[in-house]
Amino acid sequence: MLQLILGGARSGKSRLAEKIAKDTGLTVTYVATAQALDEEMQQRIQHHQQQRPADWHLCEEPILLADQLQLLDQENHVILVDCLTLWLTNLLLSEDIALQQIETEKLLNVLPKLKSHIILVSNETGLGVVPMGEISRHFVDEAGRLHQALGQIANKVMFCVAGFPMILKDEK
Repeated sequence: MLQLILGGARSGKSRLAEKIAKDTGLTVTYVATAQALDEEMQQRIQHHQQQRPADWHLCEEPILLADQLQLLDQENHVILVDCLTLWLTNLLLSEDIALQQIETEKLLNVLPKLKSHIILVSNETGLGVVPMGEISRHFVDEAGRLHQALGQIANKVMFCVAGFPMILKDEK
């Protein structure tokens, strides 16, 4: 089972993903993609850490997500990845300009083969005004392409607004 949960900032998408993971009753590994590069991000990370159940496993992986998912994969297991847009940002800011394409393709190829229940959380960035800066426009374009590709292979896609999920796709 592959689920994609999209939503804006503070839409409730992470809380929804955590509830879904917890409600399975399975062992959960939380894969965090954020990097604490400044104090504000460190505070965000701490906020998320405090909300998670203490018995969940934590794996921090800002770049090589597909490889990490393969290492963690096992039957009767939930892997919750939060969040893909931070992961994409890490790739786009890398000195290796080909890294984003390579790692995105690896992720899209690996996901359908995994045995674990996968829950992916990502920010929907394409609903607002087109950004002014080149890197910002490139990010919105790449996030949109990633979400479309993931939506095609996911069993379930949800969009979260004000804490309420809207189901966009549900193939059981």
